[in-house]
Amino acid sequence: MLKLIPSIAEHIDAFIEMERRSDTTQFIIPYTKAQHQTEMHKQDVIYLSILSHKALSGFIILARQANREVEFRRIVVDSKFRGIGQQAIVQMEQYCMAHFDTQRIWLDVFESNQRGLHIYNKLGYKQFKTSQHQEKPLILMEKYL
Repeated sequence: MLKLIPSIAEHIDAFIEMERRSDTTQFIIPYTKAQHQTEMHKQDVIYLSILSHKALSGFIILARQANREVEFRRIVVDSKFRGIGQQAIVQMEQYCMAHFDTQRIWLDVFESNQRGLHIYNKLGYKQFKTSQHQEKPLILMEKYL
C-alpha cells in the first residue's frame, strides 16, 4: 500500500541518503541538508514523503507556479523496479489536482535517464522542449490534467 504525506524535517537525512545512492546520483543533482531545509520552508515548494507499507520509501519535490501549474522537480525512490515511483507519480498528480486545482505539471529529465523517460511517457507526459544543464542534455516534459 502506497501513501503520500507532507514531509517533515526529520525525513531529510533519509532523503540525502537516498539521493546519494549510485543508482540515483547520475539522474539528479543531490541537495545538501541545508538546501533541503531551505527548500522545505519555502511557501511554494511542496515535499511529499512516499510511504510504502508505512515505511519511508522515497520523496517528491514540487514547486507551485502561476496559472495552476506545478513543476515536478524530483522523485527519488529507495527501492527501484517495484513500481513505487509510478504509483507515487499517479498519486502526486491526484494530490496536485485536489490541493492546487492544477491543470499542468511539467518536469525536466536528463536525456540519459532512459528509465525515467520511459515512465514519464507511459504516464502521459509529452516532450515540449530541450535544454542543457552543465553540458548534459535535458528533456522538458509536460502533462495537462
